[in-house]
This record gives sequence, structure tokens and C-alpha cells, in this order.
Amino acid sequence: MDTKRVLLMHITNVTGHRSASRAIEHALRQTNGAVQIRAIDAFNYINPYLLGIIYNLYIFIIKALPGVWDYLYDNEAILRRIDRIRSLIHRLSERKIKRLFDDFPADIVVCTQAFPCAMLADYKRRHNLNIPLMGVLTDFAPHIYWLNDYVDIYIVPTPEVTQNLINRGIVQQRQRVLGIPIDTKFAKPAKRQETFRRLGLDAELPVILIMGGGQGLGPIKEIVRSFDRLRRPVQLMVVCGTNRYLYKWLSRNRSSFTKPLFIIGYTDHIDDLMAVSTFIVTKPGGLTSAEALSKSLPIIIVNPLPGQESRNTRFLLERGAALRVDSFVQLQSLAGELLSDRARLAKLRQRAGAQAVADSAQKIAQLILDMVGNDVSSV
Repeated sequence: MDTKRVLLMHITNVTGHRSASRAIEHALRQTNGAVQIRAIDAFNYINPYLLGIIYNLYIFIIKALPGVWDYLYDNEAILRRIDRIRSLIHRLSERKIKRLFDDFPADIVVCTQAFPCAMLADYKRRHNLNIPLMGVLTDFAPHIYWLNDYVDIYIVPTPEVTQNLINRGIVQQRQRVLGIPIDTKFAKPAKRQETFRRLGLDAELPVILIMGGGQGLGPIKEIVRSFDRLRRPVQLMVVCGTNRYLYKWLSRNRSSFTKPLFIIGYTDHIDDLMAVSTFIVTKPGGLTSAEALSKSLPIIIVNPLPGQESRNTRFLLERGAALRVDSFVQLQSLAGELLSDRARLAKLRQRAGAQAVADSAQKIAQLILDMVGNDVSSV
């Protein structure tokens, strides 16, 4: 049997898109150790300078001009206006894409972000390629930049997203409801006592987990200050990700806080941290939210940004898996209420766990292998 080749494409290394791609890669290797996989950061591979500028502009807009991002996000009129620019970028990338396929003749391409998915779809169209292209959505609501007739299969998180895409012209036969792919370790039993000991946490005190995605974004300093004023004894565990400024600031000011503060940089052990936490305060990114749901961890969302954060928030609130606050006074008050009301906290945990799809990556991996005609049972 010929060895199958799977090309995974995402953008930037510290994003939920990359985490989703890595989760699929791990699941593929666990399912079939013989499969060849290449994971590509499309920004770095195609044009790291130009596309790096675009990504930094995106980060600036969502942080400094969220209203502008709300207008740009999922806007059909904007898509039409920038269509020529997108086409130009796609054409400029053709030589490198051809070189990539010459070097790694993939049997299927799997994209966890809309930019490389659209780029590969246009390449397929212009060169009349028959290679299967899979788009894996990593948020709980789709946006218009995903839509393309040359994407063969969309992996969507919920039946509601399926209907949304049907309304936009993507027939149901081109969709599979498999969830957001998270690492297979989130489905494994938690080693709670070992994690308590390793981190030096007090197993008798509530643990509040505070995160801002892999880049440590959001008003984390203000969140820590709010919880430090709680009357109830708690422990604060802050994941700074790649935000070195935040890590240094918290380390420098640790002694000024009255509550035990555990400061963590970028880590691959989010599953362990979630397993010992009472609830999480975080940006409602698709991957972080899916990971929290897999651990039945209640989510508190503080003033989400427009666009994907607001849509993810809506999904989580509608299912009772999260709570939202729009001020730090509300945050402090809500945290106190939850810590005093075990029944309410248990209900939130139950609702969060009911939305979990912890084996999504394994299901996606199996579908990928089925699409390229690999009989896994015979490997």
C-alpha cells in the first residue's frame, strides 16, 4: 500500500489555528504511524514579510479599533472590494505552492484557517487539480472568507453551523459535524493530585485560571487585581503565553498581591491546568473554549471583542456553558457568587461538559485517511 501524504496548513505558530492543526497531526500519527505529514505556516512559507504586516495590522485593529474589525468581519461588501487584492496575493503565491507540491505531492490538503484554504482553493481552480481540500473551522460560527466552491469538505463544530453554511450555498453533503479539533490528551483522565503537587497549589482552595490565548492578550492585569480583592480565599493561576511583558510585570509585582499567584508562561499542559481549576476567565477563542468544555470547566468571558469572539460568546451563553461580564466590578461580584454557590457551579460544569467533543481530532484524522483511500485497519 502506498504511503499517504497529508499537507496541513495554518497561519502563525501561536494561534488556535496552529493548535488545531497540531491536534489533527497528533491524531493522524496515532491512527496511522505510516502516514507522511507536513505542517506549513502559510504566512511564513508564502511571504513572511508581506503577510506578517497583514497579521500585525489585524492584531492592531482588534486591540485598538475593535469597531473597525466588527465592520470588516464577515462583511460581503468588504470581501468584494478586496477580492482583487486576494487574487493578486494568491497569484503571487503560485510558484511557491507549486514548489511545495513538487517537493511533497500531497494526497489531501487540510486547512485550519481561511487564508490558506482560499489560496489553495484558487490554486486548484486555476490548475484544474483534483486533490481533496478540507477546511476545518476553529470557531463556533463561520465567516464569509471560508466560502469557496473548490473546498471539498468543511469540518464544522455544530449542526447550527451546518445550517448557516447551507444558507450561504454550501450543501450539507460537503459538511461534517465533528467539532473543533483539540489535542487527544484532553480526552484522557486528569492527574489532579499530581498537578496540584507539581505546581505547588493548595488542593483545598479554589483555583481561578486566567488566560488570554497563546499570546496572553486581554486585560489580564485588571482581572488579577479584581480577583485579588475577593474576600474569599482563592488561588490565581495566570497563563501568559508568549506575552513576556505580562509575565515580567506579574513576576515583579507578585508580592503586592494578597492572593497566591501562580505565573505560567507558554505551556503545553493546559489540559492539566484546566483539570485543577474551578473556573476559567478567558478570551472566547474557539480552541480555548473547546478545550475548557472538554474538561467541563465553566467559562467567564470579560467584554469580548467583536467578530469571532462575540459569536463564540453567543454560542457558549446560549448553551449555558459560560457567563459574561462587561466590567471588572461585575467580574469580582460574579466570581464571589460562584465560589459561594456550589450548586450553580456544578450546573455550569454539567452544561459545559454536555457541549464537549473531546475526540474531534481523532474523527477528523479518520475522515482524512478515508478520503485518501487508506484502509487503516490493514496498516
